[in-house]
Amino acid sequence: MSNGFSSLIQADLASLTNAAQNLANSSTQIAAANQFGGHEQHAAFSFAQSMQNAIDKVNVQDVEAGQKMADVDSGKSDDLVGAMLASQEAGLSFSMLMQVRNKVMGGLDELIKLPL
Repeated sequence: MSNGFSSLIQADLASLTNAAQNLANSSTQIAAANQFGGHEQHAAFSFAQSMQNAIDKVNVQDVEAGQKMADVDSGKSDDLVGAMLASQEAGLSFSMLMQVRNKVMGGLDELIKLPL
């Protein structure tokens, strides 16, 4: 589950990052808006890094849930409830990540359609 979807999400993340960089480089309105901002330095926020962290967390949850299920299947553990809860949590996390991805891609499509 994690390998195929993870590579698709990472490809989407790369295209989002490239599109955001192209938009930032080509837009003079952003530079004009920045001149009115404060001059204090803040830690740089990276949307790409935040998405990568979210993908990594979901991947870790999926691997852990798979390991718990494998342990129950092989008889190493008798915590069936814990394994099922971990599996459901990993599934919900992945579903939420896909919904966020779809919203971001939809927002990017709307930004691209805006006339400058």
